Amino acid sequence: MKIVVMVSAIAEWKAVKKIFPQLEIIVSPYGDMAFLNHAGWDLTLYHSGWGKIASAGAIQYIIDHDRPDIIINLGTCGGFEGLTNLGDIVLVERTFIYDIVELMGDLNIVEYYASSLDLSWIAEPTPHPVRRGILASADSDLPPQKVSYLKSQGAIAGDWESGALAWVANKNAARLLILRGVSDLVNEEAGEAYDNLPLFEERTLMIMRKLFEQLPDWLSCVKF
Repeated sequence: MKIVVMVSAIAEWKAVKKIFPQLEIIVSPYGDMAFLNHAGWDLTLYHSGWGKIASAGAIQYIIDHDRPDIIINLGTCGGFEGLTNLGDIVLVERTFIYDIVELMGDLNIVEYYASSLDLSWIAEPTPHPVRRGILASADSDLPPQKVSYLKSQGAIAGDWESGALAWVANKNAARLLILRGVSDLVNEEAGEAYDNLPLFEERTLMIMRKLFEQLPDWLSCVKF
């Protein structure tokens, strides 16, 4: 089985290299990649880059070039205060993109780029506790003034990449599992990690370590 693990943000990939210092980095068209045997599982790791553009391009490249059986995106997200807790692992069931503005017609952009992920290939119960839910994506950290709107759309957290990854995966009928750990909380007034990059990097290392520790159990739940 060909398994690709995509890591998006710079801080997330920096954490992966700390967790696995033995990685031999190879340069791909979309950035660093490496091969890793993790608890008996052969993985191809990609640092796909942050934001919608890098994510969409990278996942299509991976689908075409690697032809993986499974793509897994491991990373962080900002959780909405009152709906999530620090360290929660979000199992993403649906995504939508909220930073596209259309002023000339009545096209429902949010719905057009919304994606539901088919997770029927993962056996129940899940091997670790998760928060199942909707993730909002944009090329932006979560603006506090938009938190109320995003919560009204059912989102429990937000990130930069999941919306693009899910949309392209669905177009290719590719199996995609997105697991995002809540690294920081955002409310209608502020985000605790804003203007505090060291805090984000510290928590990112903790989240990525937890996700990779749990990954073999998730892989054991895959139904063939």
